[in-house]
Amino acid sequence: MTRIHRLDSQISNMIAAGEVVERPLNIVKELIENSIDAQATSIEIQITQGGIGSIILIDDGIGMDYEDASLAFERHATSKIEKAEDLWQISTMGFRGEALASIAAVSNVVLTTNDGKHTTQIHMNYGEEISKTNISAPMGTKIEITELFQKIPARFKYLKSPQYEFSLISDVVTKFAMSYPNIAFLLTHDGREIFRSRGNNNLQEVIKEVYGIDVASRSYPLEIEDFDFKVNGYIVDPSINRSNKYYIVLYLNNRMVRDYKISSEIIHVYHEFMPKDRYPIVVLNIQMDPKLVDVNVHPNKWEIRLSKEKQLHNLLSSGIRSTLKEKLQPVVVEVIKQKPKIETIKMDFNYPQGTVTKKLNKEIVQEKNRSQSIVVEDNKQSINIQYNNGNKCFIKGNKDDGVKIKTNTKEEKSDISQENNIFPIKKELETEKKQDVVEKRDVSGNNVFYTMRVIGQFRNSFILAEGEEGLYVIDQHAAAERYNYEKIKKQILDGEIQKQPLIIPIQMTVTSAVIANLDAINDSLKSIGIELIWFGNNDVVLKELPIWMHDVKEKEFIQDMLDQWLKKQDVKLEDLRHMAIATMACHSSIRFHRSLTLEEMKKVIEDLKQCEQPYHCPHGRPTFVCISEKQMTKEFLR
Repeated sequence: MTRIHRLDSQISNMIAAGEVVERPLNIVKELIENSIDAQATSIEIQITQGGIGSIILIDDGIGMDYEDASLAFERHATSKIEKAEDLWQISTMGFRGEALASIAAVSNVVLTTNDGKHTTQIHMNYGEEISKTNISAPMGTKIEITELFQKIPARFKYLKSPQYEFSLISDVVTKFAMSYPNIAFLLTHDGREIFRSRGNNNLQEVIKEVYGIDVASRSYPLEIEDFDFKVNGYIVDPSINRSNKYYIVLYLNNRMVRDYKISSEIIHVYHEFMPKDRYPIVVLNIQMDPKLVDVNVHPNKWEIRLSKEKQLHNLLSSGIRSTLKEKLQPVVVEVIKQKPKIETIKMDFNYPQGTVTKKLNKEIVQEKNRSQSIVVEDNKQSINIQYNNGNKCFIKGNKDDGVKIKTNTKEEKSDISQENNIFPIKKELETEKKQDVVEKRDVSGNNVFYTMRVIGQFRNSFILAEGEEGLYVIDQHAAAERYNYEKIKKQILDGEIQKQPLIIPIQMTVTSAVIANLDAINDSLKSIGIELIWFGNNDVVLKELPIWMHDVKEKEFIQDMLDQWLKKQDVKLEDLRHMAIATMACHSSIRFHRSLTLEEMKKVIEDLKQCEQPYHCPHGRPTFVCISEKQMTKEFLR
């Protein structure tokens, strides 16, 4: 009996669908691409429960007749290409003929379409045709998808929360809107309007709807071309930037793509105008001969292979650089109004003490001030020393450098200097004296900071200090960041957060993904005292802020937090708190390239000494490094 057999077509379709349909996002993307190819001027997307509940797409395109509607659910049935040569010059969004077949294989689908003459409705359930009828409907296509992955538990269990799934859908819809500003898009989630574009072919207006008026007003049009490529779109002023690279949106012949090399080239140019840990906002469409690009790399059609790649990189680099140099404006310095001080309640601790309390206080004072007897031995005599409350100790006798002192806890050696026959025992190491009998101090843990002596600053970025182990180079920003992180963390997580009402609320324009997930975002950020209130459309306001944000640029801080949340919203609440506090600490810390006084440099080291974990900033970068004396001696051949 043979063990190899041909799979049922329904099962093979369900397996093949995995390459096209991984989550609700992929379904929405494929359906929108079909609507665009159908010449739609209006596309409405209705989502419930992040697409896990249902996905409904309605367009006003050319529709399909009865026969085409039936063939649309057949695998590799398409109207986009006819022969092999067509694969080398693809000009449509879809071409593989797999989308509807894959979607129907993993869900319940009802398709209603009108080509201007007849209306057809087809009901498919996990690859099986249930019904096909003629009904009345407006011109265009409506497709309803429910029960996604209900019969494929292995795929269903890997879906994340509805909020997370919808944030992916929202992101892809807004990117389609920027690629096709001539199409009116409407996106709703659980009956609530999330995003709308008018379809008036004004890209800058769509950018305003997606990123807000501040971004749109500082967006510069880019129109460059050479013999093979034509690039148009908008690049945003470097003063408005983000904490990750996901705001670089690229299209090739209006097709949404991901290309690491092109993105890296854009980032490289922008880094001449902004810090290297910040990233630009860019929306660019690159037009070229379809023969120069291969979009048939993967069924999801995100990846491409590009001919004349270096030529395109050079065109982008020179075009963006020259546009920025021409359009750059001085940074507008905002006058920060002094916030009203919060009156704190003074506590009166002069309360009557009972007999037991008075007795306890008296015993504590006596214990604190008690004298400790220390025996100093030399070859001739033993001398008693009175050790009082950790202050200076004195001995009587002749000067004898290198006297050994014994206590109940440890041995140490000290220098003794003569002053009226009374010798103070010095507990700190004096660098100007060298005694052969002085033992090496413990420089492990935070003790290393006790021996550091500031000797200067390098390029207004690194503090130089000498110590017992060698030369210490301290990253002034990372060190300050670590101290501020631990200080803020203690203030926020160990106590009640005090908030300060704002006379003028802060208004921000955010992405539709933020609006859709506003409740979840507020649940995550309430632990640090931040709450965003929906203000209509894509606007939110903050009516009060925690008082620990007084040294922070509020809008930039909140924007970074929202970017991080959207990127990693499936992380634990503790991780979100860490990101929030780390971001706040970064914004309020000493910056690179800032000249410091000697006292300021000493303060950085003193603050670092107080940290529980002083060796790395909250983002994992080292706060300081040590170049040992042995290393330097070796380098100088001594």
